[in-house]
Amino acid sequence: MAKIKGLEGLTHNDINRELERGAKFVFYQYTISILVMTFRRSSSVYFIKGGESAVTKGLGFSLITFLLGWWGIPWGPIYSIGSLFNNFTGGKDVTASVIASFATPETTPEPR
Repeated sequence: MAKIKGLEGLTHNDINRELERGAKFVFYQYTISILVMTFRRSSSVYFIKGGESAVTKGLGFSLITFLLGWWGIPWGPIYSIGSLFNNFTGGKDVTASVIASFATPETTPEPR
């Protein structure tokens, strides 16, 4: 699993306690355009503690989109609006998926 930002130094009990207080796992989107090519990408997953602003954490991705996303025709403006909407509404909430992945033990392939 990819590294989740914001979990550094937290135990499973700390995470569960934060989730009870309203914490969530989210990712942000950003868009970069180069004339006829437009790229929409997702950030790493971020752990947003209860009481923290999810919008503030995504401002850097919004700034990238705002400056570099609009220039590709036709997808630049379309993807930019979608990315900014996602970020300014607190990111895409993936809490249920992340919790489910914690509950499932990761398997390692057996050597051949």
